[in-house]
Amino acid sequence: MRIAIAGFQHESHSFAPFPADLDAFRAPGGFPPLSRGEVVLAAIVGTRIPIAGAAEHLREAGAEVVPLVYAMAMPSAPLTRDAYETIAGWIVEDAARAGPLDGVYLDLHGAMMAEHVPDGEGELLRRLRDRLGELPIAVSLDLHANVTPAMAELADVLTAYRTYPHVDMKETGARAAALLLRRIAHGRPWARAHRPIDFLVPITAQCTLVSPMRELYGLRERIERETGAIDLSLSLGFPYCDFPGCGPAVTAYAETAEAAEEAAARLASAFVARRSEMRQPILSPEEAVAHCLAHASPEGPPIILADTQDNPGGGGHGDTTGLLRALVEGGVTGAVVGVLNDPEAAQAAHEAGTGATIDLALGGKSDGMPFTARFRVLALASGRFTCEGPMTRGNRADLGPMALLETGGVRIAVASRKMQAYDRAMFRHLGLTPERAPVLALKSSVHFRADFQPIAKEVLIVAAPGPVVAEPASLPFRNLRPGLALRP
Repeated sequence: MRIAIAGFQHESHSFAPFPADLDAFRAPGGFPPLSRGEVVLAAIVGTRIPIAGAAEHLREAGAEVVPLVYAMAMPSAPLTRDAYETIAGWIVEDAARAGPLDGVYLDLHGAMMAEHVPDGEGELLRRLRDRLGELPIAVSLDLHANVTPAMAELADVLTAYRTYPHVDMKETGARAAALLLRRIAHGRPWARAHRPIDFLVPITAQCTLVSPMRELYGLRERIERETGAIDLSLSLGFPYCDFPGCGPAVTAYAETAEAAEEAAARLASAFVARRSEMRQPILSPEEAVAHCLAHASPEGPPIILADTQDNPGGGGHGDTTGLLRALVEGGVTGAVVGVLNDPEAAQAAHEAGTGATIDLALGGKSDGMPFTARFRVLALASGRFTCEGPMTRGNRADLGPMALLETGGVRIAVASRKMQAYDRAMFRHLGLTPERAPVLALKSSVHFRADFQPIAKEVLIVAAPGPVVAEPASLPFRNLRPGLALRP
């Protein structure tokens, strides 16, 4: 049995400042770089990404794995036409030239847009169907997928992560591969049901570690078991995609249409019933600073401030300085901010050397609001390290030259490429001990919880300026479907 595998991952923010071009896929920070052909297998080995789980499961099942393409870029504005057409073209053409295949596995996000294609995954599946006909296709999706009718119709099965933070990426890829083999053995498509939800959910309320998502994902498992569904997925949507398919959805697969419809209807109904609980308290930078001054412990454990609106995992550029400014001006001595994306500042620090003092206009490339001050260079590093946390353990990161700077008693971890702060290794790489910081201000919305929540004194969500707005209803949407509410 021969199974082709490919990955094309991007989470697109319609209102983010910079698009994803091909270079964004060539150097994606903490994920494998753009790869094609046999080198895909070497690029993904040892990682916890979905395609790695799929490849392992297929090999263990005795299938021949035929690698096509792996492409991932950090979330940003939608892809350029060139990036989308190049990578999608490689996947389709390489699959068509791969010789006889029994199936295709795809590692997709589910919220990818390009400047000329609003439904990136649906369009890729359409092109594959045009070339491959009825060949079985299984897809693993991110929990934040905007599952469109086209995606549900064109794939034989879609299965999404069950956790946010996404600690089950590799397991989801393995599950998708198992479902693909099961579909091939079945010999015909399963019955399916697709239920879009008619309201957007802020990403800070999508965390599966807290209510109501914790209970809803537990209910998902029970409904799947009780109805005999082959797979039941709840995708919470990425509420920054300005196109008609944006929003949460439930997809179900079963032997009969009745079972699929029952599973999807029960989960969708339960989800809607909990809508009033889908919110998290959010502080201003000033409120967060006042709280830290009153409650932080000098030697830790840290109060964690989630700088949610500049989250690189949601389309932020990782370089806004609103929270940094508030911490310095508020005198929160010992606080650590990171990881701030500023290659020019990192280069200047490396040229000056450890112990030097330099004047910088730090960050602010995305919004024109840098933080200008005199900084001391505390440490320098290559930016190449291996992630150790539960979400991306084994992923090899390359953030380019990194530097640890200090001003006004606040330390700033600076990198040359953006990466969400979801792994303590990013700070250890610069000689920091995150557990002993009084305050950690992390450029992340939820993913940080996987590795940082266990060491936190408490966690606060902070809305400093940035494009990943905590309240998506404030965005100037133009293309959403009629009847979609902008908040729960």
